[in-house]
Amino acid sequence: MRLFGIAIAAALCIGTAAQAQTLDEVRERGYLNCGVNTGLAGFASPNADGDWEGFDVDYCRAVAAAIFDDPAAVRYRPLTSQERFTALQSAEIDVLSRNTTWTFTRDISVGIDFIGVSYYDGQGFMVPASLGVTSALDLDGARICVQTGTTTELNLSDYFRANDMSYDSVVIQTNEEASRNYLAEACDAYTTDISGLAAVRATFDDPDSHIILADVISKEPLGPVVRQGDHQWADLNRWVLNAMIAAEEMGVTSVNVEEMAATSTNPNIMRLLGTEGDLGSLMGLEAAWAYQVIHHVGNYGEVFDRSIGTGSLLGLERGLNASWTEGGLMFAPPMR
Repeated sequence: MRLFGIAIAAALCIGTAAQAQTLDEVRERGYLNCGVNTGLAGFASPNADGDWEGFDVDYCRAVAAAIFDDPAAVRYRPLTSQERFTALQSAEIDVLSRNTTWTFTRDISVGIDFIGVSYYDGQGFMVPASLGVTSALDLDGARICVQTGTTTELNLSDYFRANDMSYDSVVIQTNEEASRNYLAEACDAYTTDISGLAAVRATFDDPDSHIILADVISKEPLGPVVRQGDHQWADLNRWVLNAMIAAEEMGVTSVNVEEMAATSTNPNIMRLLGTEGDLGSLMGLEAAWAYQVIHHVGNYGEVFDRSIGTGSLLGLERGLNASWTEGGLMFAPPMR
């Protein structure tokens, strides 16, 4: 029995070491490798100074802040839809934060783990106003730009088949390629997630000349992704997202987080900010890991508002992405 117990202990030690591998490698390297879109306004794109910014980029910055207390400790890898999973599986990146839909087959058979939903979306269609189209059902026989290797491509096929309609695919790789083809009238419509359509339209010289149809043909729960097999790394990434969501619900912002940490007597806020207990040690982080995230990057609502919200270039409403206390779907499991 004693030998059996020793064998179990040894196996547990080996498992724990394997599970901690990614965090150890990131720490030793000194920065996070984060996969992002090749360029999608509001979500991930370089600014005039060449610095990456956007909703998905801020998640990368948040993970770096939790680990290093430095949101700039990130190197970004722009990836197409076809490259993204291979780059993650081959450890070229540590985490993928790139408008990626959580689906059954991806979760089960691709060797990756989704750590949560950061944006609830749905697939739609954009058309020139001059086309006179008012519904996706008017697109029978249309030429449609669609990114290859995506759930978008599959949903498009399903929708047209279910409605006994035909279409011609104009297959593209990136949003930039989609914009060029669409504006050159190589396709009659462009289909992708509605947030992606809003991002592309926002870059046009005359956005009002293009309509995003009201039809929503799919559910697209988008979120960050990590490799399977490293539970500690998956937990860390999951709870960085949860901490940002929880902080918004609790009213903790980048503006007041220092005061909250010093004065709050709310046990939930104290646990979140590490002034009571030490949840961070369970993930190999400092007690103040969530404080660092909120201080440097902000809560979920702050990130949403500055990158893609109503006051941004994209002008997106919160909708399903509002906190559950405001009628949306966003909430985090209890931090205790």
